[in-house]
Amino acid sequence: MRRAKVTKVIIGVGHGPRKKGISGCGANHYSGEKRGFVRVMAGGRSDSGARTPAGLKTPEGSRTMYHIISIRDFERRDLDYLLDRAREFDTGEYLPEMLDDKLVALLFFEPSTRTRMSFATAMARLGGRSISVDSVEASSIVKGETLADTIRVVSGYADAIVLRHPKEGAARLASEFASVPVINAGDGAGQHPSQTLLDLYTIRQSMPIDGIDVGLLGDLRYGRTAHSLALALSLYGVTLHTIAPGGLEMPANIALELRERGMEVIEHADVQGAIRELDVLYVTRIQRERFPDSASYYNVASSYRITPDLLAGVRDRLMLLHPLPRAGEIDPAVDRTPYARYFEQARNGVPVRMALLHEVMK
Repeated sequence: MRRAKVTKVIIGVGHGPRKKGISGCGANHYSGEKRGFVRVMAGGRSDSGARTPAGLKTPEGSRTMYHIISIRDFERRDLDYLLDRAREFDTGEYLPEMLDDKLVALLFFEPSTRTRMSFATAMARLGGRSISVDSVEASSIVKGETLADTIRVVSGYADAIVLRHPKEGAARLASEFASVPVINAGDGAGQHPSQTLLDLYTIRQSMPIDGIDVGLLGDLRYGRTAHSLALALSLYGVTLHTIAPGGLEMPANIALELRERGMEVIEHADVQGAIRELDVLYVTRIQRERFPDSASYYNVASSYRITPDLLAGVRDRLMLLHPLPRAGEIDPAVDRTPYARYFEQARNGVPVRMALLHEVMK
């Protein structure tokens, strides 16, 4: 198959994108996750030596990011920088109308409530505007248009693209054909970096992330939020506890990668045997849309449930997180306990995504 040339992009103050030809995927091929391929950062200074602007102030170590595709593309200092920026937005330490001349395109080819609305809210709070496509049926993809062509066209309409797509690797592919920054808002069972950042932000509001015990419960095979979070936590010396129904365990390649990064990964047969060892329990739903058939889904559905009784004897600072929506895996009675932090977690999507949007469009 003939392979198309794609571009690697570096940006700095006062300069447009500088393009360098490299080999890449063909227009109709969804590549799998590849480490360190698209993300490129200019140091905190431009070619001329000027400090990159970042609103009210530029924290030490600031840098300019272009595409935000995978947590694998980040070093710890990058994550810490974005979390610090999110806190500034959360506490009102930013200039109003920072992106008043910018437009973001929200391309959501899978259903979404929190991610889509929080990106739209974040853009509005920064003074910018958004345009959107909310489903495959509402786009020319139903007419046979490739994702590559859609991205090329939309790049001419907006200053950045936020993409959610059911195919793993779609965001990476989009970044190869876009002439504006692309933010991955979830690509199949692949990655969800903005969700991971708000997860980290929520944890950091209550405790330092370094060295804590974090449990991942639920669909660890298809759950992109679990994959992204586990990779990010490996940068903080966290001990990871995995609890999954049979057949939905963490993929072997990801578990191996985590251990190669120096992370201790402990597998548990059930949540009852793990929950008292945890500082954070990250609960995920069984994702029916990821299963090949209904029978496979019903075999594992309702195989775990967090209830008030289960929380007896847990650590005082335990946090229960969930990317939402939930589908019965957390009893609503748990919402009234001090451990439930998932609605606060959802709210944190706005300042975190404000930080991301500003970072790629400033």
